[in-house]
Amino acid sequence: MEARPLTSAPPVTTRVDEFRAALPEGGVLIGIDTGTKTIGTAVCDAGWRFASPGKPIERGKFARDRAAIEGLAKERSAVGIVVGLPLNMDGSESPRSQSARAYARNLAVLAMPVLLWDERWSTVAAERALIDQDMSRAKRKERIDSAAAATILQAALDALTGGAER
Repeated sequence: MEARPLTSAPPVTTRVDEFRAALPEGGVLIGIDTGTKTIGTAVCDAGWRFASPGKPIERGKFARDRAAIEGLAKERSAVGIVVGLPLNMDGSESPRSQSARAYARNLAVLAMPVLLWDERWSTVAAERALIDQDMSRAKRKERIDSAAAATILQAALDALTGGAER
C-alpha cells in the first residue's frame, strides 16, 4: 500500500488524527516499547484489528536498534510506528518520556509516521495477560517487553479504528 504523499518529513506526533492522516488506509504498523535493556516489538495485521507481540531486540547503540527496526519494517512492509510514551501517573512527563520522544524522532529517518502513545499500565496489563496464560516467571521476563508493545499497539489501533478516542 502506498502512503499518502507527505509535504515534509513524516510526523512524530501524539495525535491520532495527525498520525492517521499520514497513513494509507490500512497497512501493517509496528509497536515499540523502549526498555532500558530490550526493545519490545509488536506488529498488527493490515486491517488494524489486532496486535501481536514480536521478538524483543537487545538494546544497544541506536544505529543497531534502528537497523533491527528497519529490518522488521521491511520484512512486514510496515507503514507506521507506534512508540510507547512513558508518562507519570498524573500524566506529566519524566526524563524517560523525553528519552522516548528523542527515540521516536530518531526513528523518523525510516521515513514513516511515528505515533507516541501513552503507555501507562501497559506493562501491568501485559504481565497480567502472561500470568493468565500460566506462563512461568522466566518466560514472562523474556516476553514482557514485547507483550507490552502489543498492548500499546492494540490501544493505538483501537483509537485509529474508532474503538477509543484520544
